Amino acid sequence: MTGRPAGVFEVCEELVVLAPVLLLACLSSPSPEQRSRTVEFINEVNYGLVTCAFFGVGVNLVVFLRRVLHQDTAEAANNISKWTGTVYIFSLIGAFLSDSYWGRYMTCTIFQIIYVTGLVILSLTSWFLLVKPSGCGGENTRCDEPSAPGVALFYLSTYMIAFGNGGYQPSIATFGSDQFDETDPDEARSKVAFFSYFYLALNVGSIISNTVLVYYEDLGEWVMGFWVSAGAAALALVLFLVSTPKYRHFKPSGNPLTRIAQVFVAAFRKRHTKVPSSDELLHEVEGEDAHISGIRKILHSNGFRFLDKAATVTEQDYSAPENPWRLCTVTQVEEVKCILRMLPIWLCTIAYSVVFTQMASLFVEQGSTMNTNIGSFHIPAASMSLFDILSVLAFIAIYRRVVVPVTSRVSGNPQGLTELQRMGVGLVIGMAAMVAAGVVEVARLKRVASPDQPSSMSVLWQVPQYALIGASEVFMYVGQLEFFNGQAPDGVKSFGSSLCMASISLGNYVSIMLVSVVTSLTAGDKRPGWIPGNLNSGHLDRFYFLLAALSLVDLVVYVACAMWYKGIKLDNGDEKKKGATHV
Repeated sequence: MTGRPAGVFEVCEELVVLAPVLLLACLSSPSPEQRSRTVEFINEVNYGLVTCAFFGVGVNLVVFLRRVLHQDTAEAANNISKWTGTVYIFSLIGAFLSDSYWGRYMTCTIFQIIYVTGLVILSLTSWFLLVKPSGCGGENTRCDEPSAPGVALFYLSTYMIAFGNGGYQPSIATFGSDQFDETDPDEARSKVAFFSYFYLALNVGSIISNTVLVYYEDLGEWVMGFWVSAGAAALALVLFLVSTPKYRHFKPSGNPLTRIAQVFVAAFRKRHTKVPSSDELLHEVEGEDAHISGIRKILHSNGFRFLDKAATVTEQDYSAPENPWRLCTVTQVEEVKCILRMLPIWLCTIAYSVVFTQMASLFVEQGSTMNTNIGSFHIPAASMSLFDILSVLAFIAIYRRVVVPVTSRVSGNPQGLTELQRMGVGLVIGMAAMVAAGVVEVARLKRVASPDQPSSMSVLWQVPQYALIGASEVFMYVGQLEFFNGQAPDGVKSFGSSLCMASISLGNYVSIMLVSVVTSLTAGDKRPGWIPGNLNSGHLDRFYFLLAALSLVDLVVYVACAMWYKGIKLDNGDEKKKGATHV
């Protein structure tokens, strides 16, 4: 007999019903302060619902691939990594369209529509073509072989979900931060805490997915789980559109790729030109506003001096009409410098994303080979990610209530740890999570009575590795959101947010490569390898320890990059450029 999470559905239904009522009540308030709080609440509810829908599909998808589409362990794990990686690669497309042409509001709207459409197609495909007989795909009921049209529609719908969610994610994060007026002290303070609560909303939204939906999907109720996800995404879209009159809207600043290309072309054309010793002689437009619409001026920095040639004024620039492919402003050059400075930091976060992605693939596979029964209650292996969520919720509170006050007194920084320090702590904790997972796997293998039977070791022994991943997220991913959003110039804000998602994407692809390489190197005619179809015959622990070692190497490189990094300096009006040369 299997236990049932009684009452959870009822609570969720009440929240779904009450959310629109609360939002409409808040929207009626004319107070500017209330408007900001309302918009923040709307964005968090929207993001929470979208996340609930996403994880309702994604968190148990590896099990769906094995039970419904009949894929083996390694193939399913790699397909999940490919899909998750594609989700976040699409964030670069969404960021580009948002910064260049559509603006953040329109980008969020369009990609949410694509997202909902994909979820509806997945639900219909599973209902009519894949989950046959009805209710199959549980532990005891085998599904029929999937049809070719069903598999084709499955991949079409899941990659539509990837495209919609990926394009939406960086825009909604930046759009939410746009709603705070930095010139207002109260709103400026609220913006500091925004990304922590934004990430909190992500995890609150995924609680339902990782408990209720996973539980029913594990019993074979895949169609019901997918329809609930589609409903949550549809409700999120409706709430987002209803709140349109209360939003602050910012116009896109044009194609940043063109501006970046102009800097490199202009610098190359003037490669033999000497850069003036004083940065005040470099080209900048008059007044407080930059030449690029909607972008604040950026003060000159000394790094990447060869790019300053693009802003160096020559006699030819005086005698010819202004040509941005020959002469760029200091702000335009500094925009490129900012991106170049962020790239090494970003590259160092990819190794952490390799660690993080194991939670959706190999952690689940590992848990499914353990004792998943607590008395008469069955715990789906994918539901163990609930402890990751609970850890995130706990550590967000701990960070804001304990870590920030303590570190702020020691460092003198009101925010406690800087974003770079916070990300470094996340790397260390992520490495500890891999060590914990490896130790658990060693113990699990010792308690395997038969290669064809699960280990007698309880799945609850996975709690430490999930909890450590959750703690590392609070430091790493919240730190990334704050860092890339804060350090990105105004014209590429969404691109800055998308770097966090792109890091997860490349982490998934690197994970695929590592799994493939490790499998090919360790498996042979008489050797099952580290990650075989039957984990009881393998050494998954060695793969976890390998990831821990790679994380240590990455940490050393990251510390060097963080010490080298110089932050962006905006011209806020207190520092004026005097004697600048203008054409």
